[in-house]
Amino acid sequence: MAHIMSIDSGTTSVRALLFDEQGRTLGMCQEEIHQSYPQAGWVEEDPQEILEKQISVCRRLLAQCALSAQEVDAIGITNQRETLVAWQRSTGQCVYPAIVWQCRRTEEICDQITKRGLAPWLHEKTGLIPDAYFSATKMQWILQNVEGAREMAASGELLFGTIDTWLMYALTGGKVYATDYTNASRTMLFNLQTLDWDEELLAFFGVTRDNLPQVQESGSFFGETDPALFGAPIPILAVLGDQQSALFGQGCFEKSQAKCTYGTGAFILSNIGEKPLLSKSGLLTTVAWGLQGQTAYALEGSIFMAGAVLQWLRDNLGLIRKAVDSEGLARSVPDTAGVYFVSSFQGLGAPWWENGRRASLYGLTRKTTAAHIVRAALESVAYRVKDVMSAVEREMGVPCMFLRADGGMSANAFLMQFQSDILQIPVCRLKSTEITAQGAAFLAGLTGGIWKSRQEVARLIEEKERLYPAMDPEQANALYQGWLHALQIEKEKSE
Repeated sequence: MAHIMSIDSGTTSVRALLFDEQGRTLGMCQEEIHQSYPQAGWVEEDPQEILEKQISVCRRLLAQCALSAQEVDAIGITNQRETLVAWQRSTGQCVYPAIVWQCRRTEEICDQITKRGLAPWLHEKTGLIPDAYFSATKMQWILQNVEGAREMAASGELLFGTIDTWLMYALTGGKVYATDYTNASRTMLFNLQTLDWDEELLAFFGVTRDNLPQVQESGSFFGETDPALFGAPIPILAVLGDQQSALFGQGCFEKSQAKCTYGTGAFILSNIGEKPLLSKSGLLTTVAWGLQGQTAYALEGSIFMAGAVLQWLRDNLGLIRKAVDSEGLARSVPDTAGVYFVSSFQGLGAPWWENGRRASLYGLTRKTTAAHIVRAALESVAYRVKDVMSAVEREMGVPCMFLRADGGMSANAFLMQFQSDILQIPVCRLKSTEITAQGAAFLAGLTGGIWKSRQEVARLIEEKERLYPAMDPEQANALYQGWLHALQIEKEKSE
């Protein structure tokens, strides 16, 4: 029996999962990681903690499944994207905490790029827009603010990498300094046409190839783990950013198939085929995966706050004790009584891209209760997904027939039904709840020959349920128009 280990290094936890050749989950171990907020809008993590806990869950998983490393055929890695780690080549020591994708410290740098009229130039090369979300301005910030960083970078002593690169570097004992197309395409340094670092962008942001990892296809041989870690070397055969991994795990192998992962944020990706399509509607173009000489691309809409909205309701307002409580509370009222929750705590992402946007509650009255606010918070996630899906359909020129959903919040039946109602299309959930990790495992298995084709993989993906719209189209449209009105009202107030 074949065994594939999936390393899933997320924003708030690290996990390790084991899959067999039927795509079944044999075991899972998880540990939370700590986030720190040194200033308003800043988000950091400890790269060493991420590494140590990732190794720990891998070891525990092998023990839990009573397997030795020799019995593991491959490792697939999937990771939180854009989060930047910087470390010294000679010592392997980090020079600064990991700057998380959610961090907004480089908004001013991005604003200057836009004011200089360089956004179209950058968009044409990378498919991205100038935003603090991506890695390049984080690199620039470190060079400008960490003592000695500029000198180390100039001598090739300073290494930058996203979480996949940091993990592979450490797991291989410093032998592998690499990344894949998907993670590279989230840095603002990667050219979508050449599938390589762009020399003009490197010069613009003040880094060189010596400071960046080698870029490979997502499904390829990245090296082997240090035998001392798990008792024997294990080949790393796949690396994907978490959202691309979820697209693969959902089986969105054909053009126009789309998925939304409802996690800390919500991320919509739609397969657009083997040619990059530059969006005119505020979407991002990204690499979906690279395998066996073929590259798939996707349009992406990033929503910064999804599950994090429920965390805020729990931790800051005390309106719920646990995230799962939100469903019952939302159902306890027939509607939001006109309340809209614009949850732009870290700005408003795709397709609006308003960096300085503050979160707000619109339509409050004396009759507003905690249940109305919680329901409005859940509905806000569905409205934001609608914002993105409408833009995707405009770009593709064809309607999306259904949306595939995964991630923690997809277990919320109220949210999923409301999502179907607002989109007026079916929303599909799979039997497996480990879609992101499963995507990396599927790609590693394809690379290693455990499965021979994507069609063979597709047969392993089982649908759990399909939710159909239960709301009248006119009512759904009226609610969404109310959302757009709330967005505009709050925009006008902030100007």
